[in-house]
Amino acid sequence: MHRFEKWTETYVQLQKADQEHALEPKELETHALAAYLTGRDAESFQILERAHQGYLDREKTKQAVRCAFWLGLMLMNAGERARGSGWIARGERLLQDEQGPDCAEKGLLLLPAALGMLYAGHAAKAQKLFEQAASIGEQFGDADLIALGRLGCGQAMIQQGEVVKGIKLLDETMITVETEAVFPVATGIIYCAVIETCRKVWDLGRAQEWTSALTRWCEAQPDIVPFRGQCLVRRAEIIQFHGEWPRALEETNIACELLTRPPGEPAAGEAYYRKAELLRLLGNFEEAEDCYREAAKRGRKPQPGLALLRLVQGQDEAAETSIRNTLQETKDTIRRADLLPAVVRIMIAVKQAEEALEAAQELCDIANQFEAPYLYAMSAHCQGAVSLAKGHVQPALAHLQKALEFWNTLHLPYESAHTRERKGLVYRELQDKDNAEAELAAAQWIFEQLKAMPDLERIHRLVKKKRHHQTHGLTLRELQVLRRVASGKTNKLVAGELFISERTVDRHMSNIFNKLGVSSRVEATAFALRHNILDQELG
Repeated sequence: MHRFEKWTETYVQLQKADQEHALEPKELETHALAAYLTGRDAESFQILERAHQGYLDREKTKQAVRCAFWLGLMLMNAGERARGSGWIARGERLLQDEQGPDCAEKGLLLLPAALGMLYAGHAAKAQKLFEQAASIGEQFGDADLIALGRLGCGQAMIQQGEVVKGIKLLDETMITVETEAVFPVATGIIYCAVIETCRKVWDLGRAQEWTSALTRWCEAQPDIVPFRGQCLVRRAEIIQFHGEWPRALEETNIACELLTRPPGEPAAGEAYYRKAELLRLLGNFEEAEDCYREAAKRGRKPQPGLALLRLVQGQDEAAETSIRNTLQETKDTIRRADLLPAVVRIMIAVKQAEEALEAAQELCDIANQFEAPYLYAMSAHCQGAVSLAKGHVQPALAHLQKALEFWNTLHLPYESAHTRERKGLVYRELQDKDNAEAELAAAQWIFEQLKAMPDLERIHRLVKKKRHHQTHGLTLRELQVLRRVASGKTNKLVAGELFISERTVDRHMSNIFNKLGVSSRVEATAFALRHNILDQELG
C-alpha cells in the first residue's frame, strides 16, 4: 500500500498537520516512515517514539510493540545498537506484561535474536528461530513477518552450506515482497540482504536480477533515500563486470556521496572499495589507494584489491605478505573465495607455485560446493594459470579453454581477456605462433576497449606487433548489442541485460548499421556471421 507514495509530499503534509493538531498514532507512524524514507532519520525516530507512546496511552499494546520493534531495527541499521536493543527489550517486556495469546508481534521480536545468532555464526540455531517467526507470520497473515522470517531462513541455510535450498527460499521471499503489502522499510532491507547474499555466493545472475528490481522500486519513489546507496553499489559492480567502467565509476561516486551523508551508513565502506577497484583497473593508483584506505576506515577490509595494487606497482613483497596474512586470518569460506584468485595471481608472480596450487585447489573445492558458474570459471582460470607456471602446458590449455567458455556465457569481458592472455602464453610455449598472436591480440583489444591501462602496458610488452582486430570498427559495447540482436532478442531485452536504455540500444544499432554498411537487423546478423564478427564478442 506504500509502494508508490510521494514521500516528501507526505512528510510535508503530515508535518503541517502535526503543527495544527495532535496526530493519531497511525498518522504518526506514516509521518515517521515518510521522514525516514526521505533521509530524516533522527526526526523519524522521535516521531515513532511518539506513535509508540500514543498507542500505550490508548492501551493498544500490540501496536505499541510493533512500533518498538521497527524503531529498534531501524536504530540498529543506523549503527545505534545500544538504543536499538533497548527498544527491542522494551517491546519484549510489554508483551510479557500483557500475557495474552500468541500474536504476530511475538514473532517479530524473535528476529533480532535470530539475527544475532546468524552474525555470530550459529546458523542452525538462527534458522530455528527464523522458522518459528515465519510460522507465526503465516498463522496471523503478517506479510512483514513472513518475508523477514523466510529471508533469515534462506541466509541461515546458505551459511550452513545448503546454498541451492537457501537461494530458492530467497527467491520465494522476493516474490512475497513484490506481491504482498510489505512495510517499505522491510522491503528495502530484504532487497539489500538478498542482493548481498547472492553476491556473496557469486550468483551474479540473481544479484543482477534483484538489483534491477531494487532499482525499479527506488525509481518508483524518486525521493527515497535509504537503500538507494546500496542499490548503486551493486549496480556499479554489475555494470563493471559487464565492461562499462566509466558508468560504473559514476555510480560509485554517487553511492559514496549518498552513503556518507550524516549519520553515514555501513555500506559506505563497500562503495569506497568498489570505487578503489575501478580506479586500480583504470590505472589511477594514487586515488585508488586513498579509496582503499577510506573503505578500511569505514569497516570494509581493503583486500584483495590493495594487494593487487601493490603487485602492479612492483611491490611484490608487500603484495605477498599482505595477501598471505589476510588469507591466514580469514576463516569464512565465502570470504576466502573472494581472496583466493588474488592469492593465485600473486603467488605465481613471486614464483611460489606450490602455494598458488594450494589456493587453486581450495578454490576448486569451493566452486564445487557453491555450484556458481563464476566460481567454476575463476577456478578453471586459476588452475590453468598454475599449470602454465609449473610447465604443464596441455592441462593449462584445457583449463583455460573451459574458463573462457564460462566467461563468454557470463558476458564478462575483463575476465575473458585475462584468460585469453594466458592462452596466448600457452600457445607460445607450444610454439604455435599464429594462435598465440590471435589470443594476445584479442586480449589487447578488450583491454583497449575497457581502458584497462595497467593490463594494456603489460600486454604491450608481450605483443611486439599490433595486429588489426577484425571487428570492422565496432566497439565492445556495439559487439555486445549485436550478439544479443543476432540471437533474436528485442531492443527492450538487450537494454535490460546491459543496464542501458532502449534509446541507447537504438543508437548503438544505428552505429552498427553505418559501420557494417547494412540497413536492417537481418542484414547486420548475416554480415556478422559471414565475417565471424561475433566470435570476437567476449562480454
